[in-house]
Amino acid sequence: MSKLKKALDKEQESRGLGNQKGVRGGIKPPTLARVTLDEAANLKESLDIRYSETKVQKIENSVLKKGKIISHFHEAEKIDQIKTLRTQILDNLDKLKGNSLLVTSANPYEGKTYTSINLGVSIAQELHRTVLIVDCDLKTHSNKHKQFAQDFFGITVTKGLTDYLSGDAKISEILLNPGIDRLVIVPSGKTLPNSAELLSSPKMALLVDDFKSRYPADRVIIFDCSALLAHTDSLVLSRYVDGILLVVEEKRTSTEQIKKVMELLKDKPVIGSVINKIR
Repeated sequence: MSKLKKALDKEQESRGLGNQKGVRGGIKPPTLARVTLDEAANLKESLDIRYSETKVQKIENSVLKKGKIISHFHEAEKIDQIKTLRTQILDNLDKLKGNSLLVTSANPYEGKTYTSINLGVSIAQELHRTVLIVDCDLKTHSNKHKQFAQDFFGITVTKGLTDYLSGDAKISEILLNPGIDRLVIVPSGKTLPNSAELLSSPKMALLVDDFKSRYPADRVIIFDCSALLAHTDSLVLSRYVDGILLVVEEKRTSTEQIKKVMELLKDKPVIGSVINKIR
């Protein structure tokens, strides 16, 4: 068993599924302004988040393969691992009576978006479920990673979540179906320096509440967010979700970083972890 696996197991044992106990000796979580769903509900009449149509853009299988969306191809070598993760995540969400999941990591480029998308596509393959994947990584993009609509699906988009939150787009303009049944994605949109403030706004709180409540229990919402040790965005979003999945990279994420992350999430509903890029 690797040191990383031992560290993860130790942290999860100290917490339990119910998240009763946090990690000691880590860094103190930053103080964030809180906006509750109850406070945001007063704005419901003035915020138009209803939609009746989703843009459909059929993506060729060759593009999906290039984007490493392996769960779309049943003959893929790692498909069983993704299906196992799917079963575990859905079982835990059912126990929590929830339908929303935040996927994050300690550091950038550890595979959280890869995990979010392949998990979402796999869930959408269950005939009685639908999936909404929201790109909440709103920080400045790089040549290595722009936004998942472009990186994984090969879709060039002009509007996304930030455009909706800043009032420059309607929700119907940012919902995309990439030609995969029962799957809808929301791109991140333009990058903004005040992403944490946007994600903690009443408009975002109300949007999440709408995503979670508008559809029956068979709709699963996955929020792909930025790295915890790099930005506060994931902490902001963690207020709204039913469960959190932590992605760590073998031989890169250190034990100390895991401790810091678990301290930040000590009062949050962490339901599991994924060790990625095992060599």
